[in-house]
Amino acid sequence: MLYRTLGHTQETVSAIGLGGFHIGQQLDEQESIQIIRSAIDRGITFMDNCWDYNEGASEMRMGKALQGGYRDRVFLMTKIDGRTKELAAQQIDESLRRLKTDHVDLLQFHEVIRLEDPDRIFAEGGAAEAVREAQQAGKLRYVGFTGHKDPLVHLRMLEIAKQHAFEFDTVQMPLNVMDAHFRSFQHYVLPVLLERGIGVLGMKSMADGHILKSGVVSPIECLHYALNLPTSVVITGIDSLEILDQAIAAADTFKPMDPEAVAQLLSRTAAAAAAGRYEPFKTGNVFDATAMNPKWLGVPAA
Repeated sequence: MLYRTLGHTQETVSAIGLGGFHIGQQLDEQESIQIIRSAIDRGITFMDNCWDYNEGASEMRMGKALQGGYRDRVFLMTKIDGRTKELAAQQIDESLRRLKTDHVDLLQFHEVIRLEDPDRIFAEGGAAEAVREAQQAGKLRYVGFTGHKDPLVHLRMLEIAKQHAFEFDTVQMPLNVMDAHFRSFQHYVLPVLLERGIGVLGMKSMADGHILKSGVVSPIECLHYALNLPTSVVITGIDSLEILDQAIAAADTFKPMDPEAVAQLLSRTAAAAAAGRYEPFKTGNVFDATAMNPKWLGVPAA
């Protein structure tokens, strides 16, 4: 396994992260536990999850898998949706109970996809207050945020946080062979994170298979491209031992790509990527779980 430093935290984490969403979609809970433990045994240390994944099943399964000494071998991350202090605090405690741990290594504000999300999070009585208190209480070590909609929202979240003297440890965002051509997180957000020493968490390297439907790129190429960027971790969905093998193989075979190889790959994907067709999380609402469940945010529906 390839290991990298997580931004200014100086934590060492696996360059491949195990995505939490797919774990909760397994029909067989024992198989999902086997996948998690096998991933850890094979060197994957970064565990992704979220309070809202599969009505809590993802966190509960990971909590079970991390028993028997596995918890001490991983860097555990989860996310919360709540935008109010009260709801955020409630979700943090619920996540800890499901994960069967007294703390997570990283907690992230989930689905920052609206321009008003930063205002809600950092408002008086907002979620940031709950996160600060939870951090002081030892319930979490580091803080980050995620989002998949538009780089402008990420940049605004970083700016509003700065106005409140709040420095993020990590930021999670789509980084893939299509993103480079359309509303690009790579071009607009990544340089800011690197300048500030914030850990870069790449996601949607294959966009839940949508990018592969273009027929112009393979799974290993997708993972290699994301690993070639200055990412601390590339989080990928792993829903079978076969897909785990694929993720491990991508890390084992990765070598830094020369500029010519990168240019060739981007040239091949340019036409397919131009209108965002294969990145539906940017152009539609199919990935916007909180938009379909506003109660998770603790704010009125639009």
